[in-house]
Amino acid sequence: MSCIKCPASEVVDPPRVVFRDFFHPQLVEVIHPIEIVNRHHCVPVPHHRVIVSVRDIFCPGLGPAPVLTAQIKSVKKKKKTR
Repeated sequence: MSCIKCPASEVVDPPRVVFRDFFHPQLVEVIHPIEIVNRHHCVPVPHHRVIVSVRDIFCPGLGPAPVLTAQIKSVKKKKKTR
């Protein structure tokens, strides 16, 4: 209800700021540098070599060896006699 004697008045609030954001694509080049390093390693690998030497020896005849007969004689002497 309004009063006739009171004139209408307006009250103005301070303005509100409303932002409307618009986004537009912008290309940005991103550079990723890559460095390739070739590494060389020395690895020991066995290389087997065989050295063959040949020699000739001369053996006495096929009879019993002198050492063998000496051992048999010593065994015979050790037998006990009763």
